[in-house]
Amino acid sequence: MISEQAIIHPSAKLGKNVTVGPGTVIGEGVEIGEGTWVGPHAVIEGPTVIGKNNKIFQFASVGDEPQDTTYNGEPTKLEIGDNNVIREFTMISRGTVKGGGLTKIGNHNFLMAYTHIGHDCIVGDQNILVNYSALSGHVIIEDYVTIGAYAAVHQFCNVGSYAFIARATYVTKDVIPYVMIAGHTTSACGINTVGLRRRGFSSDSINALRRAYKVIFRKGLTVEHAVTELKVMSEDCVEIEPLIEALKKATRGIVR
Repeated sequence: MISEQAIIHPSAKLGKNVTVGPGTVIGEGVEIGEGTWVGPHAVIEGPTVIGKNNKIFQFASVGDEPQDTTYNGEPTKLEIGDNNVIREFTMISRGTVKGGGLTKIGNHNFLMAYTHIGHDCIVGDQNILVNYSALSGHVIIEDYVTIGAYAAVHQFCNVGSYAFIARATYVTKDVIPYVMIAGHTTSACGINTVGLRRRGFSSDSINALRRAYKVIFRKGLTVEHAVTELKVMSEDCVEIEPLIEALKKATRGIVR
């Protein structure tokens, strides 16, 4: 299960049935939960805690120092949940002191080859990051988000649940839940209808979210006035409430 050619620090803690391939380096302060598979020639540095039944493929760099010029060797952390797939050449950095000291990945995420998750990012559950997509520092990704190939998210942006970011899109503002965005200049282009259907949303809920989308993006309202209308609509459709919360907390504006 653990190759003789792996280099594992004496302080590292490996759970039951953990597999480690040849040439892999597991550093000081790393904890890996049971059933996790780590392929050959990966590097995992600590302090890092990895949960159960993850798959980490060859040449991934997990938990190394953040790419931040202010970082000065502080013992910041990376936490990864359960059942994630981390493909080749993916890079996930630990946090920084100024960002709270923690980068955190939830459960059941699929990070395709060459994805980048910068320091102090918080990634929820059931997200898909396609090849070469990148999160700058301090980004929050909620749940069930798809980020296309070569897409990039600017520092301190939030991406709401069930959003869809098309390939090669550069995100410089918050993306509110359920919305699809696309284009180099980045614009909203409707509700993520296909994704919502796949996740079990009813036709009535999807239609209500379409109406909410028009309130936000088509009526020319201020955020305050849009929130007022959405509150009324949310009395009949609770799925609208995340839109209201996203509008309220957006500090960089939203992608329109």
